[in-house]
Amino acid sequence: MNPQEQALNYPWGDALPASGETQAMAEGVHWLRMPLPFALDHINLWLLRDHLDGRDGWAVVDCGIDRPEVRQAWETLFESRLEGLPVLRVIVTHMHPDHVGLSHWLCERWQAPLWMSATDFALASLWSGGGPAASAAQTEGSGPTGDSAARHFARHGLLDPAAQQMLRDRHAYYSGLVPDMPRNFHRLMHGQQVQVGAHRWQVIVGHGHAPEHMSLWCPDLQVLISGDMILPRISTNVSVFDFEPEADPLALYLDSLQRYDGLPEDTLVLPSHGRPFRGLHTRIAQQQAHHAERLADVLAACKAPKSAHDLLPVLFNRKLDMHQLTFAMGEAIAHLHTLYYRGQLKRQLGDDGVYRFQTL
Repeated sequence: MNPQEQALNYPWGDALPASGETQAMAEGVHWLRMPLPFALDHINLWLLRDHLDGRDGWAVVDCGIDRPEVRQAWETLFESRLEGLPVLRVIVTHMHPDHVGLSHWLCERWQAPLWMSATDFALASLWSGGGPAASAAQTEGSGPTGDSAARHFARHGLLDPAAQQMLRDRHAYYSGLVPDMPRNFHRLMHGQQVQVGAHRWQVIVGHGHAPEHMSLWCPDLQVLISGDMILPRISTNVSVFDFEPEADPLALYLDSLQRYDGLPEDTLVLPSHGRPFRGLHTRIAQQQAHHAERLADVLAACKAPKSAHDLLPVLFNRKLDMHQLTFAMGEAIAHLHTLYYRGQLKRQLGDDGVYRFQTL
């Protein structure tokens, strides 16, 4: 365990819920895990005891990707862990595939409504093939892969032909994990109070990781379902992708962390990856320090002109597969953009079509 992890408290130690099982976290709050086919090999999902429209049942928070093995894991849970009660609603923290991928199936399977932010619902619907510009999105690709992404990363120095071809070949990456979306949804907004069973949960919207990411805070239980905004072991990915190429998501992310300032230090944090922990403000301070260090590293490296691709060895000290490379490139651009918009770097488009950044 690294020193940053040692500063946090893990009430359940290394214990994890087994496949097809759940683990109680608080009154009416249960933890389950689903597999992911990436280096990050799991996502944490949550079951909340619910009462809606006169019926007792469950609220599902986040869904997993659409894969046969994930559907089967859900079916096993339905048979053994729901106490004979139905799923009454599906709540999704944000539009990334591991969170929203199976929402269409869960909502149809239980005739349950989807609750989600409007921005993330709209973008997920578009990228999955459920929106009016679906054909263009599927041809060009959306998010971190496809032709548009290949051009975007080429402008930031990723010129290797093999990497470019791999990006183009993955144009259906998002729709392959999120093949459909429910046709309608119930909108959630920042500050909204949502009654789930016996407890009220407050919506805390954050930006930078996703367009309109929702965390859920329950004062009664002192529990925060943090989604991907606050993770115990790894840094939340904050990237600039092709669909918003001039964005400054790192500034948005760091600003969003201030929305957790009023929560107690002993809040039980239920993250989407890693283990539940206590030490919310310690972890936020770690994240702020981490990004301050990375920004200082980038600024020092840019005494000579540097592209985002040039900065990968500065920011990442490990070998990156293609899935990781797209997020690493996005993060490198995000750090450059923050310094650029702060007025600490200048940017120039070279004759080769690549943006390079340099200190003033």
